Amino acid sequence: MGTVRNAQVWGALALAGLVALAGCSRGGAAESTGDEGDVTIRFAWWGNDERAAVTNAAVDAFEDANPGIVVETEFIDFNSYFDRLATATAGGDAPDVITMGGAYPREYGDRGALLDLAEVSEWLDLTEIDDSALANGYFSDTQYGVPTGANTFGAIINRDLFADAGVPLPDDETWTWEDYADLAVQISEATDEDTYGAQDPTAADMLDVYLYQHTGQGLYTEEGTLAAPAEVIADWFTLTTALRDSGGTPSASLTSELSTQTAPEQSLLGQGRVAMGFGWSNSIGALREASGDDIVPVRVPGDSGEHGSGMWLQASQLYTISSGTEHPAAAARLVDFLVSSTEAADHIGTDRGIPSHPEIREHLASAGLEENTQIEFDFIGRVSEFVDGHFVIGPTGSTETALIVDRLNDAVLFDEITPEQAGEQFVDEVTEAIS
Repeated sequence: MGTVRNAQVWGALALAGLVALAGCSRGGAAESTGDEGDVTIRFAWWGNDERAAVTNAAVDAFEDANPGIVVETEFIDFNSYFDRLATATAGGDAPDVITMGGAYPREYGDRGALLDLAEVSEWLDLTEIDDSALANGYFSDTQYGVPTGANTFGAIINRDLFADAGVPLPDDETWTWEDYADLAVQISEATDEDTYGAQDPTAADMLDVYLYQHTGQGLYTEEGTLAAPAEVIADWFTLTTALRDSGGTPSASLTSELSTQTAPEQSLLGQGRVAMGFGWSNSIGALREASGDDIVPVRVPGDSGEHGSGMWLQASQLYTISSGTEHPAAAARLVDFLVSSTEAADHIGTDRGIPSHPEIREHLASAGLEENTQIEFDFIGRVSEFVDGHFVIGPTGSTETALIVDRLNDAVLFDEITPEQAGEQFVDEVTEAIS
């Protein structure tokens, strides 16, 4: 399918009982005529009360437009969501419409828990959705998911701190990793003691970008095997330890402490204490609001090398349908409404990413966007012009990769293992996790 992209990796999935998924079906799309009558379906997602308010408003609009279909909504915080979903699915009680993300769609789809959306194409029209975004929900020759919206992983810079340090902004069309390291040191030396040029950049998504830039291949192959050479991983850790030693990034203890604080406002970027970092474009608004600084997304260093861009568009989330749903047509109609109707967009806006339906993007833009959202819209538009558009979800077990990276990063930064040892351990441990 072309260039492989690692899915954004989000914690460990509770797999207990998941092997029984294929036997949990309560029905199938072939049994539906589309004339559902009075039916009730369940729709699950993760989030907070604010997301619940806009989602329920969109669901109310759907029910008004589809008399006879009642939607029961349910949500929980992200840390508990996939544990609860695994238990419900293994027990044959999965929601009809399931919000997914990261590598989880493949883990569920390959076990038979998700519906092939071709079976409900009569009620779910995907022809207008961006192909590069749809690729996020396509694997095993099947379209299992529909993107709620897209964002991208890239570099993030605080332009105010660059100005305070008297350091020129980088040209993100040409800058290299050497430029990035030099800038980090310059800014650390020119600012206060508790301000840094860069925060430690190590993350599974960052390794995916770095690997592609250096090898033309991300973390995983299309066949679901690890594609990361140990020596390239070692090169990465050599770069990050040099940044630590030079003062361009914080101490090992501060980096380790911050790794457990995942909210944007808790990061050094969110505190206005670092000039460069990496993250997802949908965090820009939160970072700007938390810091009060002029923070913007840019292309990652080294992104104009021989292998092309290491960046990609990724679905913020995916809507999927349970293979066990008794009402596939009603479930498909709900998904179609959520991603393709202006009525839903008026409530949801960009809560689930920049919409992947061009007409919906135009609708939201025509109504006027606040500054932070406009910055994200513009960057997604820019990235879409140079990324290749292909995306392959990481294989079953790849949800462990983020945990492995965090643990090895701590060990390297505290000088418990060398970069070379970290490269070898990374290959061994991730290979075992996805075997």
